[in-house]
Amino acid sequence: MATVRAGGTQVLMVVDVQVGVMSDAWNAPAVIGRISHAVARARSAGAPIIWVQHGDDDLPKASPAWQWVPELGPMNGEHLIHKRFNSSFEQTELDQLLAQLGASHIVLAGAATNWCIRATAYGALERGYDLTLVSDAHTTTAIPLENGATIDAASIIQELNIAMNWLTYPGRKNATASAEQVNFCGSSGVRPVS
Repeated sequence: MATVRAGGTQVLMVVDVQVGVMSDAWNAPAVIGRISHAVARARSAGAPIIWVQHGDDDLPKASPAWQWVPELGPMNGEHLIHKRFNSSFEQTELDQLLAQLGASHIVLAGAATNWCIRATAYGALERGYDLTLVSDAHTTTAIPLENGATIDAASIIQELNIAMNWLTYPGRKNATASAEQVNFCGSSGVRPVS
């Protein structure tokens, strides 16, 4: 069993909201707007924000596609993690940063739902963190299958939202909340989702 994280800090983690990731993502302008709303609410509450930025052969570091979307990006004093794998935890300093912050609860938003958001969500729960997935602030693209069928992006998003409400891990809490519902309380403790 994973160690359940002590501490009371709730953090907002914004994953891969980059030009090349969001350019073809489903409902991207609306999702970016809701992520912006969650970021503004976290900043207002004094909750730490962790920005995760992906880079690999398909998304080269410092390329135009690698940049944050124009509407979003870290401010001075906010934390930045660079990653090469789907999970924000793999071969990064994320666990150490969360420990320094005294974080026990991650509020997660970004892209892509079926890859980096899913891997990061499961990675957080498996490492003992409570998790709230911002249900209307993550997105992806449709997946064309070899048989000619397509799994549409809205279904992929809905499936992960359902999973995050039904999963159970010992000693941890996981749920979903919309960008409007999630409550931030800074570093002094965690408010329950409305």
